[in-house]
Amino acid sequence: MNQEFLKLVREKAEEKLLFLPHALNQMMRPDRMISTPEVRRAVFDGEIIEEYPEDARGHSCLILGYGEGERALHVVCAPKDEYLAVITAYIPSADQWSVDFKWRRKL
Repeated sequence: MNQEFLKLVREKAEEKLLFLPHALNQMMRPDRMISTPEVRRAVFDGEIIEEYPEDARGHSCLILGYGEGERALHVVCAPKDEYLAVITAYIPSADQWSVDFKWRRKL
């Protein structure tokens, strides 16, 4: 994937992470309980698996990273002028994603 874009994502995350309401709602679901440190780890240690240059919210991407107990996490985020906007974060479903959680299954 685009290493320059990943560099920009991480630079903005260094400045500040801003969690949008949808992200907080998804993270707080009882079946997920995703913490801020898990999202931060995913952003800094993960890899971009999809990029959305034409997204209405601005150029964004889907990052695959790992949280507590090495559980897979997906984080959708977009770099802004002074922060990284975290659009959503969730635990990918094995029935919708490949075994390594990098590719969407064809339904």
